[in-house]
Amino acid sequence: MRALVYDPTQPRGLRFADVPPPEPAPSQALVEVHAVSLNFGEVAFLGEMRNPGDVPGWDAAGVVVRAAADGSGPKEGTRVASFGGSGAWAELRAVDTSELGVVPDAVDLGSASTVPVAGVTALRALRALGPVVGRRVLVTGASGGVGRYAVQLARRAGAHVVAAVGSAARAEGLRALGADEIVVDLAEVREPVFGVLENVGGAQLARALSLVERGGSVQSIGMASREPSTIDFEQERRRAGNRRVEVFVVGAGFGPDIAYLASLLERGALDPQIGFRGGWERAPEAAAALLDRRVAGKAVLEIRREGR
Repeated sequence: MRALVYDPTQPRGLRFADVPPPEPAPSQALVEVHAVSLNFGEVAFLGEMRNPGDVPGWDAAGVVVRAAADGSGPKEGTRVASFGGSGAWAELRAVDTSELGVVPDAVDLGSASTVPVAGVTALRALRALGPVVGRRVLVTGASGGVGRYAVQLARRAGAHVVAAVGSAARAEGLRALGADEIVVDLAEVREPVFGVLENVGGAQLARALSLVERGGSVQSIGMASREPSTIDFEQERRRAGNRRVEVFVVGAGFGPDIAYLASLLERGALDPQIGFRGGWERAPEAAAALLDRRVAGKAVLEIRREGR
């Protein structure tokens, strides 16, 4: 089968290759991949996570062509979105049934492919803040894939949403998604916030913590800045106690959350915010656009097969 594999000698570390099809374990379904979405983390740190010849990719949507041998999960012919640590950027993918969510017929598979990492991360990080009805929630890196889902989900949960972006141009569309305030610099945030969904890292993590009120928390989701974070905890003690910084890890068992978010897509209650879409031969271009902050939201690649 054809796949995109990691090759450090190629543009953005990717090239096409013929590789053996995966052999599913008893608890895995075999999925014919129709679309994948790229995530900043997997693209930015590709060389740190993969060996030459590996098939990368976390998110994929497609159709089950072989159900799991142990009887778990969806049957053949079911449309699904899936998460895994690798193997998405290929014509076929073997994936644990616990990481599969059924996609309604009305939902485009390209849109569904954006849900696993970005959507589930935003959903679970928001839950980690606790009840947010009527509370101020700050989303940093709000123009990215996780950020745009987080803005929408926080608004649905009843929060007053403050969206922080890197430039005014990156703020486009965030008001329509539910942002009550948009800031380019955290110095523009004039009132404390109950919680922060922090996607940038670096110096911004410390600045975000300084805005949190007693009893609130920062969920440290990512480091789009690719810079280390330093917090002066003595200074923070002088500001106020009873505030938390939590290292957010999305965990496993994505299936139910994928299905829930796909149902919101079906009802038009959630927008996948696809800022780049094309055939998978454009993977290096999509990766470059994502890393250069030229994609608002998600980058989606469609798997094109010869003769189709």
